[in-house]
Amino acid sequence: MATDIKDTAHAVDAAAVMRLLPARPRVLALGEPTHGEDTLLDLRNELFRQLVEEGYRTITIESDCMAGLAVDEYVTSGTGTLDEVMEHGFSHDWGASVANRELVRWMRAHNEGRPESERVRFAGFDGPLEITAAASPRQALTALHDYLVARVDADLLPCTADTLDRLLGADDGWTEPAAMMDPSRSVGQSAEAGRLRLLADDLVALLDAQTPHLITTGPREDLDRARLYGRTAVGLLRYHHWMADPSPARMTRLVGLRDQMMAHNLLALAERGPVFVHAHNSHLQREKSSMRMGPMRPEWWSAGALVSAALGEEYAFVATALGTIRHQGVDTPPPDTVEGLLYALPEDRYVIDAGRLAAALGDTRPGPRVSPWFGYAPFDPAHLADSDGIVFVKDVPQVQ
Repeated sequence: MATDIKDTAHAVDAAAVMRLLPARPRVLALGEPTHGEDTLLDLRNELFRQLVEEGYRTITIESDCMAGLAVDEYVTSGTGTLDEVMEHGFSHDWGASVANRELVRWMRAHNEGRPESERVRFAGFDGPLEITAAASPRQALTALHDYLVARVDADLLPCTADTLDRLLGADDGWTEPAAMMDPSRSVGQSAEAGRLRLLADDLVALLDAQTPHLITTGPREDLDRARLYGRTAVGLLRYHHWMADPSPARMTRLVGLRDQMMAHNLLALAERGPVFVHAHNSHLQREKSSMRMGPMRPEWWSAGALVSAALGEEYAFVATALGTIRHQGVDTPPPDTVEGLLYALPEDRYVIDAGRLAAALGDTRPGPRVSPWFGYAPFDPAHLADSDGIVFVKDVPQVQ
């Protein structure tokens, strides 16, 4: 058995990952079981540098899609400074990560002097939101409106900028922290919010209807960005609507809507070429995702499940599993878990052929590992068939 398992393991590099797949996928997703560990992000960076040689030109991470536009401007054209984009171009405090800073620095250096077709691109694919809080839709709505004002007949616009501004009101109404726990504190189902949802729908419909004209008015990049504004505005308004919902399905709707926004952004990025995606395993797996939130355990279809349904074999998912995070109380895994079996192998890192591992295990499936720390989600052995591969990292040390 141990020999069979060892035969499924290979040194971690992009070539080993690609050998697991029947063809180069349009979206190659690498998950992680915990956030905030630069050891895992350094590994992601190394794989991306190698994947660029395989034809991948875009990396996208679990960060605000609107803020990420500034990072992409910096790495492609040098707009701004590294310090500025690290401070303002990321959500979830990702900008403080040394590994993320190194990724952005390398991308800028790689692009220097290269033709546009060879440049690498950065994107966030998350919405401007957390699980239970969301930004005001002002930035996305007004940017979409401004784009259309400059390019289409004024009579076709469903409203003026002043109307949008009046309906949006103060941004702190949208970002009210108490709405996380108390739906009655959300403005998402107010009369103004309802009117804004209709106007956002009309603006996106106008953008779509005017596409033949709009592609003649400037770079295709400008139209793609306007579509991002439209997706974000509609998604945020929908999210706010359900934040105000007091029903038991509230959290299930919210986590599902977040991943739906992620999926739409991934599919749009995939239209311009192969994309390397990095996010939590739960956002990228094909099986249903779930999360313990106090007494609730909502289940939803992840962005990966939605993109896989749309792209079929052009979507690939490689999960990351790990042995220890001792500084978080995650010690040596029990030997009867997937992590325990892999931890017994001699090297520190492996790419595992998940299908061959499942075959080597036969009917004897390992038990699920239980994490003593809420911030780490162990690999679910029931998901072996869901993954195209597994990257295993034996030990995640504390990085100062």
